[in-house]
Amino acid sequence: MYDLLKGLRVVEGSAFVAAPTCGLYLAQMGAEVIRFDNIGGGPDFRRWPLAEDGSSLYWEGLNKGKKSVAIDLAAPAGREIAQRLATAPGPEAGLFVTNFPVDGFLSYKTLKALRDDLICVRVMGWADGAQGMDYTINAALGLPQMTGPADDPRPVNHVLAAWDLLTGAYCAFGLVSALLARTRDGQGREIRAPLSDIGAATMANLGFTAETALAGHQRPRLGNDIFGAFGRDFTTKDGQTLMLLAITPKQWSKALEVLGLAAAVAVLEAELGVSFATDEGLRFTHRARLYPLFERAFAGRTAADLGPAFDAGGVTWGAYQPLEAALNDRRLYKDNPAFETIRHPSGLSYPAPGAMATIPQDRRGPVQPAPRLGQHTDEVLADLLGMGGTEIGRLHDAGVVAGADGR
Repeated sequence: MYDLLKGLRVVEGSAFVAAPTCGLYLAQMGAEVIRFDNIGGGPDFRRWPLAEDGSSLYWEGLNKGKKSVAIDLAAPAGREIAQRLATAPGPEAGLFVTNFPVDGFLSYKTLKALRDDLICVRVMGWADGAQGMDYTINAALGLPQMTGPADDPRPVNHVLAAWDLLTGAYCAFGLVSALLARTRDGQGREIRAPLSDIGAATMANLGFTAETALAGHQRPRLGNDIFGAFGRDFTTKDGQTLMLLAITPKQWSKALEVLGLAAAVAVLEAELGVSFATDEGLRFTHRARLYPLFERAFAGRTAADLGPAFDAGGVTWGAYQPLEAALNDRRLYKDNPAFETIRHPSGLSYPAPGAMATIPQDRRGPVQPAPRLGQHTDEVLADLLGMGGTEIGRLHDAGVVAGADGR
């Protein structure tokens, strides 16, 4: 946790991954993020993976450091409270993150009538308002046909919600950008961020769309080969799988040196009339000739032998390992200062990350756990909306709001 955004108040009405990720990133940089949900939890409150008691580890992870308000969003009085929270006064407030539909009680037009300079960041599926989620957008973009073994025509979905995560990060960037503009012109804005546009634009930015438009078809499956460069998994003498990557001339020369392949590769270069050291594309083009050389070299050495030699030579490589092994990797989790073992609302203690970036000039604050659902309802209603205890009590009695005990 850092204090770069200290003083900002962001209200979040959301579910699933993209919008909560936006709020998470803002909270980890110091913003006060207040999330409102339906009493009993929204559609993501019990999403897998779950703890043994049914608590969502997913929800705990995406809502660290936020405050929680529980409201009956089906009731007119509950919807009014949500609107008032999103548009509450303050020079560093009026910042709302949501994936609720464009139209409805949380529409920009409705909220702008309550606060003219409101900044609303809205995550969408498709830009035309149609429903879409990470996996359906990914399917439409053609990536499952590029992923997987080269000899298997079935589409392969990846397990990382890449478009959700990119969209969440882009929304955080968009909100801060709009806030900076508001300090200059006093104007509010709605920023609509459809997963479809984030995905399509990213594919274009990486050259995927241009390549396909010019070739008339998308690139074929390559298994674990790195497109346009030299990189693949290889198996060592003791059965370990290592990933080797050689993009720069230095990476290439160092890999050849450690594996003892300089002479054999020079013979192949002379035969083909090429220089692999100067063009990574040539290494990819002729990978079918190069791979057998590397396979034999890996098969003659153990992982325990190759790892230190690769490190000493500056070779870019990595060992495949399951997540349970990664948890003991000092660079990833075990000794990573971005992680801290904390107690979560589920009652469990396990490592959780704060801000993913490190700012050497600033002190990294402690990681804050996710709230219990409705934990801050009374506090927020009193501080932001100026409600007194009697009024808040009546709302509880009417079932319009609830605290952490569900009442």
